[in-house]
Amino acid sequence: MTARRLLRVLSLAGALGLWQLLTALDINLWLRFEQFPTVVDVAREFGERVGSGPYWQDLTDSLTRIVTGFALAAVAGVAVGTAIARSRRVADLLGPVLEVLRPIPAIALVPVAILLFPSNEQGIVFITFTAAFFPVMVSTRHAVRALTPVWEEAVLTMGGGRWRVLGSVVLPGALPGILGGLSVGIGVSWICVISAEMISGEYGVGYRTWQDYTVVDYPGVFVGMATIGVLGWLTSTAVELAGRRVTRWLPRTEHEGSGGSLRPRVRVRPAGLSPTPPLPVTGGKPPAPRTAFGRVLNRRTG
Repeated sequence: MTARRLLRVLSLAGALGLWQLLTALDINLWLRFEQFPTVVDVAREFGERVGSGPYWQDLTDSLTRIVTGFALAAVAGVAVGTAIARSRRVADLLGPVLEVLRPIPAIALVPVAILLFPSNEQGIVFITFTAAFFPVMVSTRHAVRALTPVWEEAVLTMGGGRWRVLGSVVLPGALPGILGGLSVGIGVSWICVISAEMISGEYGVGYRTWQDYTVVDYPGVFVGMATIGVLGWLTSTAVELAGRRVTRWLPRTEHEGSGGSLRPRVRVRPAGLSPTPPLPVTGGKPPAPRTAFGRVLNRRTG
């Protein structure tokens, strides 16, 4: 076990130990821990629930809602954000509507979902989708607009079309910003899906946690909270690992020694842009540039 992993384990163990100490001694200064269940009580309740069917049914239902809503939001958010950043007409048509809807909290749409969809399941997926869509869309829009136009001009000069620009420059160049939006979106999705399950759900971790609270089963409440935390951590880690895999060409940093200094590990060129092949010394003329940028460059270098 490395020193960093050991430090993380000790941090978690220290937090649990402090929780056990405060609740076992019924500390009641300004914060009241006398009614909190101890770590032992929560662990005992968790062991009982893991062996029961309803626990796994709730977990499966919540995961299904999260995966469905988040996947739809990721596809729609990237597509809409890219279209708004690349097209003035799309920005004029969709921008005002989205900017009016964006400040509305997704959980405030629960009454709309109840009225709009025939089942609670579809309504919860809709709320999850809405919660993740706007972070992904906004991050994609800003990331695409921040790209330098030189890369696009270079691809057009070498004969590439709009789809080649989109696949070789726009999407790869905007990937870091898109992944940031996805990381934010998955966290917001968990907040909203749990809240929606508490309000209008029939199954799920949020629904079960609220039911435990209504019957004053505090160990069960903390089991639900711990389950939500672990599920959120696992899904966020999955998004981060997937992002690292699709951005292997990006420079990375790594820790050196115990001082925590950072240094770049690799240096690469932007994805999709290969070095320009050398022009022949003798023979035919090079192809005529297709853009104004290429014509100016040709005059300067010629």
